[in-house]
Amino acid sequence: MAQQNRFDIEPVSRFAGLNAAVRRPREITFFSFDDDHKFRLDDSSLRYYYPPALPCDLSKGFDTFRQLDDSGDDHLDGLLDAIIAHEKEKGSKTEIDFLTWRGMMTKIMVVPFSKLDDWEMNATLFQGTIFIEENHTKKISSRQEQYSSAGRPGAMSQDLMSFWGYKFETVSLMPAPWSETSREYIESREDEVVSNYAQYCSIVRTGFGKVKMILGGEVDAVMAFKPEDKSKPIDWVELKTTAVVTNDKEQTKYERKLLKFWAQSFLLGVPRIVVGYRSQQGYLEHLEELDVQTIPDKVKMKGKGLWDGQTCISFAASFLEWLKDVITSDGVWQIRKREKVPVLEVFKLEESGHGDILSPSFVEWRTHGLEAHKQHLQAVQNQTNGAGPEPP
Repeated sequence: MAQQNRFDIEPVSRFAGLNAAVRRPREITFFSFDDDHKFRLDDSSLRYYYPPALPCDLSKGFDTFRQLDDSGDDHLDGLLDAIIAHEKEKGSKTEIDFLTWRGMMTKIMVVPFSKLDDWEMNATLFQGTIFIEENHTKKISSRQEQYSSAGRPGAMSQDLMSFWGYKFETVSLMPAPWSETSREYIESREDEVVSNYAQYCSIVRTGFGKVKMILGGEVDAVMAFKPEDKSKPIDWVELKTTAVVTNDKEQTKYERKLLKFWAQSFLLGVPRIVVGYRSQQGYLEHLEELDVQTIPDKVKMKGKGLWDGQTCISFAASFLEWLKDVITSDGVWQIRKREKVPVLEVFKLEESGHGDILSPSFVEWRTHGLEAHKQHLQAVQNQTNGAGPEPP
């Protein structure tokens, strides 16, 4: 095996005082997957939040669930297609250090307080940017392990518990703003067929420390409307379900969940999370709205102090700056985190090329298409400038 580069996670305390800065995430473009999970360069799958009626049976409709088969590997394709369209519109290359899905950055960010996590990512360097994706084989095997461990006697099925989350979204969302939605639709959301095919994906520009990055990720909904002015923050809302907390053990479990809830939303600039608390049998009992910015302080002041937000940010900044100095040539690299092992390992899998991480259309666009497009825009500009009367 090729030489391994190792980034020590411990002692975690060394990241606590670094106070790395974060660049506020700003949406630069977006795309949708429609009801057939087809890619669309629009906001047709944007949804609007309106609270559901309580109590609500989250198991209702499980037998008609339209569940997306995600066993295939989509790589970064949707994200890269949206970046091509964005670069066509602005007529220049997007200069950044990293590009990845929000899920990958969430995994990296929570590493200091997630000893049991076990994952692999693949990465490649192309035109000065490191592109990172999940290792699909590892993802599928981890999921199978999760399902088999959930199959113990008396445990709820993993499929049903997953459905509860999608059902919560269905009873909480509308395809148009409240003012344009009929009362009949709002009151009949519990009878809607649940599907996870349609998604709205926000693509943001952000940064950790000295590192500039683009992240893409699904957002559940917007509160009232999405502002036309791109410089204004968007009032996104993330929806999460969790069991009602009834004892100390469940409080600890919930606080650990909050770490991932916070990181996911923080990374895309989502300001609030609506948590739906459900019974063990899957009945939605009450809702709580969380301000994403204040979650780390609440955990520190009122919780058990199981994690620290600034440590996560500083760890991510330190690791990414280090990774930039490691991945300095093309080929396919692997980033690996092993359960209970306090080290992130990075090593080369393939000496050249980009594997399947980059789509052929993106490589073609960046190699030939972008330059040709810039020349075309320049020619049009010259023609426009030359079409008027001669200056005196």
